[in-house]
Amino acid sequence: MYIILAIILFGLLIAVHEFGHFAAAKLLGVKVNEFSIGMGPAFFKRQRGETLYALRCLPIGGYCSMEGEDEETDDPRAFTRQPAWKRLIVLCAGSFMNFLLGFLLVLIVYVQAAGFYSPVIDSFAEGCPYEGEGALMAGDEIYSIDGHRTWFMSNVSTFLSRGDGVYDIVVIRDGEKVELKDFEFVPVEYEDGTTSYGLTFAVEPATVGSVLKNTWYSVQDYVRSVYLALTDLVAGVVGIDQLSGVVGIVDMINDVGTEVAAERGFGAALTEIAYLGAYIAVNLAVMNMLPIPALDGGRVLFVLINGFVYLVSRRRIPAKYEGYVHAGGLVLMLALMAVVMYNDIARIVVS
Repeated sequence: MYIILAIILFGLLIAVHEFGHFAAAKLLGVKVNEFSIGMGPAFFKRQRGETLYALRCLPIGGYCSMEGEDEETDDPRAFTRQPAWKRLIVLCAGSFMNFLLGFLLVLIVYVQAAGFYSPVIDSFAEGCPYEGEGALMAGDEIYSIDGHRTWFMSNVSTFLSRGDGVYDIVVIRDGEKVELKDFEFVPVEYEDGTTSYGLTFAVEPATVGSVLKNTWYSVQDYVRSVYLALTDLVAGVVGIDQLSGVVGIVDMINDVGTEVAAERGFGAALTEIAYLGAYIAVNLAVMNMLPIPALDGGRVLFVLINGFVYLVSRRRIPAKYEGYVHAGGLVLMLALMAVVMYNDIARIVVS
């Protein structure tokens, strides 16, 4: 059942993204030839006015096909004949809608919360060596670790785990920022046999203000996590074999839903899936804006390049050449998706 929910979730994310492009194009007077959800053969089609609406068999994609998007045309309502500001709005609208959906899903989850684990230190374990005037004190808010803003207790754990045991930590103490340079901070073994940093963090009660604030912080945290994942990939910290695609994510959602439902019930499982859906939505928003051919960000880059070329030479790059670049990018992306899908299936079979 949770596999079906995961597929529906992906369909929703894609539909919202493509609807963003579609709605912006229609509002700005751009001619839309087809609005399609899914890929492959269509099982539903309907022509309404100038636009063909379609649902297709494979819920792994979708598109909003605009007149003149990758080809020359004399139609005055063609996408390529619109002013740059209109094209930029249409291109960014899909990611904006995914970002907005992510925000709303987190908000739905957080309105049910009783409180939020903050980065404010509530107390220390007995014998903790990190308590003191020149170190950490109860009531300190850990503001940043090695330049990374910490909005939640989980952020503290994340950035401590990414470090080498010595950190530049900034705390807010009595309303002022206090810098702890080269602060040695490693887990300590205590008399009861446990090993930890020895900190307990305060819980911020849920109010209208704290719900909205922490929803916004969570969405920012998602954006940052995508950035960190990309930098880790480029730096070789993680490899392509560790990436997950649609198959892997669907399997993960199924596992999470099944485990949470067994422990806490169906309602809790839906909440966890909504939280994962929010992360995926924001992830799609960020990834789609990367300046890579075939992605929205790649098309935005071409609009900017075209604008620069026009300012310099009073000529524009022919749409067909841009189309060739995006077609090449699409082939490479499909090849990468095939590799990632193969790895996902291999992991599922082995496990």
